[in-house]
Amino acid sequence: MTEAPLRVGSRRSPLARWQTAEVVRRWTAVRAEGRPIATVYRTPSGDRDRRRGQSPDFADALEAALRDRQIDVAVHSAKDLPAPLPRGFRLIAGPRRADPHEALVVAPGHRGVPLPEGARVGTSSVRRRAQLLRWRPDLRVVELRGNVERRVAQVLDGRLDAAVLAAAGILRLGHREWIERLLPFEGFLPAPGQGILGLEIRSGDRALGRWLGGLAHPATARALAAERAVLEAFGGDCDQPLGALATERAGRLTVRAERLDLDGRRTVRSRRVGDPEDAGRIGAAAARDLRRIAGRVPGS
Repeated sequence: MTEAPLRVGSRRSPLARWQTAEVVRRWTAVRAEGRPIATVYRTPSGDRDRRRGQSPDFADALEAALRDRQIDVAVHSAKDLPAPLPRGFRLIAGPRRADPHEALVVAPGHRGVPLPEGARVGTSSVRRRAQLLRWRPDLRVVELRGNVERRVAQVLDGRLDAAVLAAAGILRLGHREWIERLLPFEGFLPAPGQGILGLEIRSGDRALGRWLGGLAHPATARALAAERAVLEAFGGDCDQPLGALATERAGRLTVRAERLDLDGRRTVRSRRVGDPEDAGRIGAAAARDLRRIAGRVPGS
């Protein structure tokens, strides 16, 4: 009797399809004679509703499919997931993290030169907006929605002077030539989980959780735990001016975090270092620093 396939949920965008196919490819490589795998596509509300001023939800349709047992695991860009997850779900890190930098894409007429004063720069992220205004208060930051290709097209055809996108998505699609330059972490800390693929399952699927956890890239899993601890401390909403990045070197984990005012005029920062096995606690400590410095929590 043929075993039922492992049903993997994905969004329909080209990037989501690439990410899911890469995860499936890796799983297939370690399951030579294992359970077959089938991909199931869903369209979350964030892909349907692109109205300005809306906070897009890129997980709702996949989480509904998980809840209704139409799929067994959902593949997400981890930066799109609030913290904590809804009750009954569990998040597991996927393969090694891709480049977490922000990428600046510029119109053909601005290649190799500084953006002109008052340049129109597109982004849908309040964090990127605040970071751009901190960097260049003269910029006109405009809301930009749609998948990666649609956003880049508005720059390449001259409707915008530039846009800021996650480098990971551009590189995964094989379009390094779109990137004018990577923006430095000193001024552009990424969203928590940027460049990481998150695998969401039902909490009760323990055997699947053990298998997926065994395939997770260890340093990526620790970075995800640390950065999501920062996010959770600030209410877990992905759409806020909050950046966090966890990196490992010489057996130590460094967590950098920052929170900005919406106009970029005020920034609070934290840097914590510790044992990588304490990733979640280090991230939570960095978040406490931010809250204390900002005056939201009295005392130390």
